Amino acid sequence: MTVSRRPNGQALEPPLRVESREELVYLLGEACELEHGLLCEYMYAQFSLKRGIDEGVSPEQLARLQAWETTIIDVVKQEMLHLALATNILTAIGAAPHFERPNFPILSRWYPPDVQIGLVPFGERALRHFMFLERPEGMALHDAEGFSSVGGMQPLTVDDPQITAGPEEWHTVGHLYRGIESGLAHLVNRFGEAAVFIGPPKAQATTEVFEWPELTAVTNLASASAAIEIIVEQGEGARGDWVKSHFGKFVGILEDLLAVQTRDPAFVPARPVLPVFLRRPPDVEQVTLIEDALSRRVADLFNAVYEVILQVQSRYFVHHGETPQELETLAKTAKHLMNWVMRKLGPVLTSLPVGPEFPGRTAGPAFEIVRPAFFVLPHREAAWKILHERLETLAGVCAGLAHEPGLGVMAELEGNLRGMAGDLDQHLTARAGSRPGPARS
Repeated sequence: MTVSRRPNGQALEPPLRVESREELVYLLGEACELEHGLLCEYMYAQFSLKRGIDEGVSPEQLARLQAWETTIIDVVKQEMLHLALATNILTAIGAAPHFERPNFPILSRWYPPDVQIGLVPFGERALRHFMFLERPEGMALHDAEGFSSVGGMQPLTVDDPQITAGPEEWHTVGHLYRGIESGLAHLVNRFGEAAVFIGPPKAQATTEVFEWPELTAVTNLASASAAIEIIVEQGEGARGDWVKSHFGKFVGILEDLLAVQTRDPAFVPARPVLPVFLRRPPDVEQVTLIEDALSRRVADLFNAVYEVILQVQSRYFVHHGETPQELETLAKTAKHLMNWVMRKLGPVLTSLPVGPEFPGRTAGPAFEIVRPAFFVLPHREAAWKILHERLETLAGVCAGLAHEPGLGVMAELEGNLRGMAGDLDQHLTARAGSRPGPARS
């Protein structure tokens, strides 16, 4: 497919072609990966922020840092909502949740050439990159320095019958979702709504469980279109009105940051973080490996917490046999792991050294993907036992780390993890008590 380009380097936005369920699932999988990747990018920037005046910032600058973090947290929460809504659409058309993704940095061999996702500490470069990814459809904008295209892709052509799915040329979040929306409408017109929306309604994430007012079940074309409208409106703005969107929020933070740096050119808002890996992943050519022993232990814990969050979310969307109370516990566990563990653990990791080969640099979480298959736990009783086991194991790791200098917060994380493990154990115990005992002769 030949795509003409505007002078600013942004590709024109051709319509996406969706003529099969397989292609629709493929594009929704890309949408989930994109939401997931943005979520990690934003958390990485958040965790990189300096935390006190002992890091070389004034009280006034620290107040600005805290305000920027609050805004980023709001965006992160909405990205979690967007991932849940995209997963609802996947579930509604009969597909599995899609929480896997490539390891960072995700370069253009995975997506269209101008769509790249990498981990960047908070600052002007990160904000310009975020603005580029969240830009409204048709807006002329360059990506940040260092994100130039490194390779092409082979999109589907008009001759492809779409028996198997493949990539298509999209350039913005809105462009991708509008293509998905158009594809849904096309399939409904062709096969009928009942033939397209075949997923179980009970598998939908809803407001009653996750507490997002905008999180609605997807059961037909109208509700799918409403979900897409929420995602696009919050990300890039409502049909051109982007002030309150993610794009607008990043514009506001960037203007504020540049004003602070004009008053104090020496102001540096972020710690000197590098995205670091415990082990070299098979899908990234060049990575930085952690050398410091304590940093490795904390990074390993962070990656494990991240993995359990994805396991809990996957279990929620592929559940079978759970009671409403058990589903509510799964949802709360996912939220509590994010809010009560990961949000506190990230800044701990970014305060620790990478190792002697990188003097002065601190460890940024790489959100390592070890094996995507780890996320899906298909059998109910085994799944709950594995999740309980994992939470207890991670609590024990926190208990050991709490004795290390400067890591006293680990005792709080241990308590949070044991509390979540206890919530799961209550359901396991209740299930065991409701089963009939062995027959007596």
